[in-house]
Amino acid sequence: MTTIGVCEDDRQLRSVLVRALKAEGYDVVAVATGAEALRAFTGRGPDVVVLDLGLPDIDGRDVCLALKANGVAAPVLMLTARGGVHHKVAGFEAGADDYLGKPFELAELMARLRVLERRARAQRPVPQGPTLDATTHAVEHEGVSVALTPTEFAVLARLMGTPGEVVRRRALVAAGWPDGAMVSDNTLDSYVRRVRAKLAELPEGGPRIATVHGVGYAWR
Repeated sequence: MTTIGVCEDDRQLRSVLVRALKAEGYDVVAVATGAEALRAFTGRGPDVVVLDLGLPDIDGRDVCLALKANGVAAPVLMLTARGGVHHKVAGFEAGADDYLGKPFELAELMARLRVLERRARAQRPVPQGPTLDATTHAVEHEGVSVALTPTEFAVLARLMGTPGEVVRRRALVAAGWPDGAMVSDNTLDSYVRRVRAKLAELPEGGPRIATVHGVGYAWR
């Protein structure tokens, strides 16, 4: 049975989603906050995640970034009442696979979930190395936690979300700064140096940030 993870703070909408998904034959894990989502969905998580952008405790984009960075390969359908294009772009840059504005028809939600279900990749194992905590904006390893700024968190999460793959500079800028922000190469490099310095405070072991000259960076 396919498991759908639902993170929606509106109690009434969450209840409607749970009933509708169960009626379609899905198993459902439903939570109300970003912190609960990180606990419930990390590790052996759901097959597809439905994630509200406007959560009461953590921005949904940070939750998405942290889930991807911590090895959750489930496709993410992001829900939001914010209709601006820049909100959609920010959601996709955070790792969302699809985007649905509120209010929506349940039939459309189900159709989109079926597409994501077919597209779902095999689960990656939880990485043996640093992990991210979106509730505290920190990177952790073997019991040691180091705080990150929001931009540092977003840049590192974008890298950790695709381990081994080269992430181009423009993709890192899109993840770490508002849509349309003018960010120089020197600024991005400065943030990467700061993140590397903070990673050096953690116990050794696991991947780190590698420079791919002329292209970007990779988590390997």
